[in-house]
Amino acid sequence: MTTRTIRIVGHRDEEIEAYLATPEGDGPRGGVIVIHHLPGYDRGTKEIVRRFAELGYDAICPNLYWRIAPGAAPDDAAAAARAQGGVSDEQLVGDVAGAAAYLRSLPTSNGKVAVIGYCSGGRQSVLAACTVDLDAAVDCYGAFVTGTPPQGYVLHVTNLVDQLPNLRCPLLGLFGNEDKTPSPAHVDELEQLLREHGKTYEFHRYDGAGHAFFSTNRPAYRVEAALDGWERIEAFFGARLGA
Repeated sequence: MTTRTIRIVGHRDEEIEAYLATPEGDGPRGGVIVIHHLPGYDRGTKEIVRRFAELGYDAICPNLYWRIAPGAAPDDAAAAARAQGGVSDEQLVGDVAGAAAYLRSLPTSNGKVAVIGYCSGGRQSVLAACTVDLDAAVDCYGAFVTGTPPQGYVLHVTNLVDQLPNLRCPLLGLFGNEDKTPSPAHVDELEQLLREHGKTYEFHRYDGAGHAFFSTNRPAYRVEAALDGWERIEAFFGARLGA
């Protein structure tokens, strides 16, 4: 594969940094947008981008904190973003739309693009799927897709209950039953709303797993849940992106 740091046009036609990984070969193939978690555009996120390239997709991760702290180390950029209440929903939608347009512009593209996000990126993945033309979306334990953020919460976010009727593509959700944000009750509410709105979705829940169970460098990592989750992601994208 080939990996490189590039610039793409995001929200308000502003240029931002992004990390791109592309497999060898001429395609055609689908594309995957990886939305990074709250700790930011870090090594673990870039490993995920490369994993999707290994699976045969053109994959990209826009640096959502680029405007706030261009060129800063991931921890410093994440701290600066938290101090400002995080990335606005409007900016997120613009940056994901820009990433999708970039992937579709590649000569290897088959025109199909999916989005996946972890933690805060899970919520943002659902938001993107409600507002951007995408072919599939994955929510990995995104907090406050449903439910209400507590008073004084670090991010200036609301839930996405009013957005869910606009969901434009199939959604895969992967959740830990020991998680508190989202809790099993939050996931139950999300599932009920998707069913009521007639949306196509697939949820998997894991006993013994809490938040961030995909994160291999954190104590929250759960091998069995993560391995099964990756199998679900591969099958889901394979069916919808023409791998």
